Amino acid sequence: MTNEDREFLKKITDYAEQVMGDIDPEKVKISEQIERLRPILQELAMVHKMPVEDVFIKYMDLATEAAMEREQKFKEDYKDVIDPAGNPTF
Repeated sequence: MTNEDREFLKKITDYAEQVMGDIDPEKVKISEQIERLRPILQELAMVHKMPVEDVFIKYMDLATEAAMEREQKFKEDYKDVIDPAGNPTF
């Protein structure tokens, strides 16, 4: 992930924390979550000259990539206490 990608993702996640900090994503419809994110998605669409839908898709792709990076780092950090199957070794 590039620094530009990280900044793109950070703008959306920071905004999401402000407007959705009080909701449970498991209980709120995706359409409502997207509606709450629409202002930042539209802003980024204008800045990057992309359709709003493409901004959302890029956001989802980057969020997935970031989650995979965090999982990989966790596995590396705890490789001495977790076996390859993910079970504790103690």
